[in-house]
Amino acid sequence: MTLSLSTEVRMIKGVGPQRAELLAKRGIHTFEDLLAYLPFRYEDRIHFSNIKDILPGGTFTIRARVMSGQAIPHKHHYNAIYHLLVQDAVGGLLPCKFFHGGYLEDRLKAGQQLILHGKVEIDKLRPARLEMINPQLEMLGNGEPDSTEVGRIVPIYEAIGSFGSRAIRRAMYAAVQMLEAGVPDILPEALRARLNFPSRREAQIHVHFPPPNESIEALNTFRTPAQQRLIFEEFFLYQLSLALDRKATRKGNAIAFRVREEKIREALKRILPFKPTAAQKRVLAEIAADLEKPAPMNRLLQGDVGSGKTIVALQAAVIAMENACQAALMAPTEILAVQHYLSARRILAPGGYKVELLISGMKFAEKSAALERIRTGEAQLVIGTHALIEDQVQFARLGFAAIDEQHRFGVMQRKRLMDKAASHGHAPHVLVLTATPIPRTLSLTLYGDLDVSVLDELPPGRTPIQTHLTSEPHLPGTWESLRREINAGHQAYIVYPVIEESKLELKAAMEEFKRLSKEVFPKLKLGLLHGRLSSEEKDAVMESFRKNETQILVATTVIEVGVDVPNATVMVIEHAERFGLAQLHQLRGRIGRGAAKSHCILVGPVRMTEEAQARLQAMVETTDGFKIAEIDLQLRGPGEFFGTRQSGDLGFHIANPLRDKEPLELARKEAFSLAEDANQSAALEGLLRQLPKEWQRRYQLARIG
Repeated sequence: MTLSLSTEVRMIKGVGPQRAELLAKRGIHTFEDLLAYLPFRYEDRIHFSNIKDILPGGTFTIRARVMSGQAIPHKHHYNAIYHLLVQDAVGGLLPCKFFHGGYLEDRLKAGQQLILHGKVEIDKLRPARLEMINPQLEMLGNGEPDSTEVGRIVPIYEAIGSFGSRAIRRAMYAAVQMLEAGVPDILPEALRARLNFPSRREAQIHVHFPPPNESIEALNTFRTPAQQRLIFEEFFLYQLSLALDRKATRKGNAIAFRVREEKIREALKRILPFKPTAAQKRVLAEIAADLEKPAPMNRLLQGDVGSGKTIVALQAAVIAMENACQAALMAPTEILAVQHYLSARRILAPGGYKVELLISGMKFAEKSAALERIRTGEAQLVIGTHALIEDQVQFARLGFAAIDEQHRFGVMQRKRLMDKAASHGHAPHVLVLTATPIPRTLSLTLYGDLDVSVLDELPPGRTPIQTHLTSEPHLPGTWESLRREINAGHQAYIVYPVIEESKLELKAAMEEFKRLSKEVFPKLKLGLLHGRLSSEEKDAVMESFRKNETQILVATTVIEVGVDVPNATVMVIEHAERFGLAQLHQLRGRIGRGAAKSHCILVGPVRMTEEAQARLQAMVETTDGFKIAEIDLQLRGPGEFFGTRQSGDLGFHIANPLRDKEPLELARKEAFSLAEDANQSAALEGLLRQLPKEWQRRYQLARIG
C-alpha cells in the first residue's frame, strides 16, 4: 500500500482518530502536513560507547547483554521499579532503573542482547557508581536492530499534546515507508539539476530518517543536502510570490507626478521645520524619482526612532497635493494617528493644506462630515487608523498613501488602502514606514516586494539618551532623581506592563498611579494613560501632558509609538524584564526628542533570567536600533520578532531567515529571475500549474497562477 500526499492523517498507522484530533489543532490534516512537521534536532544512536568510557551527565548508546533483572515494589508508585544490570562486550557493568517497569520482568531474561540509549547519572544511594534512568531500550534478535529508536540517526520531534516524540517517530516511519514514488517535484528540473539538489521525495524521507553516514553536526545545523533543498524550496516559492506581486504592481497605472518644478521645490522648503539631514535628502530623492514614474511606487522607509520619517512622508504627501491629488497616512493606533494629525497640521500650516483626521472613536456627526470632505476632495491629506480602509471611505483622487508601522498591519490591509485609488483608474504611490529596524534577511522576507530606503542619521540637536539599569530596592533614589528633573522644568513618563492588578504579581498602572499621586509625588500633577480610555479621554490626557499641565504621565505601552513631547526627559520603566527588547527601544524613543539630556531608567528584579539580563544590558549599552534589532532577533528568533507575525504564517516549516541567509539570497535571485525573464515564461507557467492548491494558498500564488 502507498500513501498519497492528500491521505487523511488518521489513516496512517500509529495515528488514528484521537491523535488525528491533536494533530488537527496544529494544522496537520493530511500526510503532506505530517511530512512538514520536521524534527528540531537529531541524535546519533548508531555508534556504541563502552561502559568504561561513559561519564555522568552525558547521553550514550550502549550495546550489552542482560546479567540480571528484578522488579521491586515501591511505596510511592503503583507499579514496581525494575532494576536491570547489563554488561557490554569488554566486561563493563551498568545498572539501569525503570520506573513503572514491572512489565519488563517477563520480557528480559539473562543473556538477552539489548541496545540502551539514555542519560547517565550518578547513583544517589551509591555515589561511586553510575546508572541509567528509564533509557530507551531495544531488544535484539539474531540480527541487527530494525528500529526507529536505536541503530540509526534518530529524529527528535516536539511533542503535540500527549502525542510524544517517540510515538510521532513511529507514525512518521510507518508513513514514509509507504510514500508513493510519484511525489511531484515543485522546483523546475533545470534549476534542481543546476543546484545539485536531491528529489523532493528523497529530501522528505532523508530529513526525517537520514542515512547512517550523514553528519550529525550538519543535521543539527540544517546543512544537509535534504534540508538545504527544502529550505531553498520554501524561500523560492515565497520569493516567487513577492516577485510576481512586484511585477504585477509595476504594470499598474499610477499618476506620474511633476516633481522638479520650482513651485513644488518651494512648497517642500516652506514646510521644513529644520534643516534636513543628508539621509533625509537622499531618501527624499529616491522617493521623488519613484513619484515621477507612471508605475506605482512601492517603497519601504526604515528609520530608527526619531530619525525624521514623518517629515519625509509629509514631503511626499506635499508632492502629491501639489499635483492635485489626495494623500493618506494610515497608523496602527488612534494615539499615533492623532499625533501624526497634530504634527501634520503644524508642519503643513505654511502651505495652507487641509488635513483631515479619521478614526473609529470619532462622533457620528464628526465622522460623517469628515467622510464628505474626503469624498469631495476638500480634505487633501487624510490621516487615520484602520478606519481609512472601511467601505464608506471614498477618496476623490488618492495619489499617495503612507502606512506607518506596517508590520502591525496585514498585507491585505495595505492592498485595501491601495484599492481606494483603483476605482479612479490608477494605483497610488505607496510608502511604508517602520521604526523597527529590520536586518536585510528579514527585510527580504517580509518586504521583498518593496524597494528599501534607510534613514540612518538623527536630526541635529538630539542629545543621546543615557540608559541606566537598577532594581526595585533602589526605587526611592530613582524617584528622587525624577523629582529633581521635574523641579528643573522637565517632564517624565513612568511605564507599567499591565493596567490593573493581576495574578502575575506585577505592579499595575492604575494602582501605582493612585499610590504615586498620594505617597511619592503629592505636590505634582500626574496623568494616567492606558488602552481602555476612550479617544476623548486619551486626547485630554495627552493634551494636558503636552502643555506641561501634567508633569508625570503614568502609562502602559500605549505610549510605545506616536507620543512626541520634547520637554519629557525621563522615563522610568518598572518590571522592565517583562518587556521585549524592541518594545523597550520604542518606549525609550519617547524621550530624547529635545536638546536636553534624557535618561531612561530600567527597573528590574534583583534576580532575573539570563535572557532578561541580556535584553536589559543591550539597552544600557546601545541606542542604535539596528544593533538592538539584531540582538532581539538572536534572543527571540524571527517567529516572535513581529509579535503576531509568526514565521509559520509565511509558509515556512524548516526555513529560518536568520539562520539561512545564503539560501534566502540564492532563492530570491532565482525566483526573481524566473518571474522577470520572458524566456522562462513556460517554466513559470508549468510550475504554477502543478503547484497543489494548498501550496498556492500558503505562498499566496493562487491569485497569480
